[in-house]
Amino acid sequence: QVQLVESGGGLVQPGGSLRLSCAASGIIFSSYTMAWYRQTPVKQREWVATITSGDFTTYADSVKGQFTISRDNAKNTVYLQMNGLKPEDTDVYYCTAQEGLITDWGQGTQVTVSS
Repeated sequence: QVQLVESGGGLVQPGGSLRLSCAASGIIFSSYTMAWYRQTPVKQREWVATITSGDFTTYADSVKGQFTISRDNAKNTVYLQMNGLKPEDTDVYYCTAQEGLITDWGQGTQVTVSS
């Protein structure tokens, strides 16, 4: 059974940083493409970043140069380093694990950027 558990969210002031983590279990982590999305009830779901099993990374234009996705296969964990946070980055952040046509989702972690 696939389980993805996000952590690291919280309240941060504008300009601050957070590092989100997503611990995976029940999968052969190193073979999965991992990604981060974000969403609030009033906004459309937005793809943020992806890292493939070969460590190839891609980013949404809205976060390019600001966020960094990485993975540690030994720890079955994917990370999202978020710098220079802005109020518009406030969202629930979800990680996903994809292999083939199947994508599994975590439960999300809240990030709030506010002074």
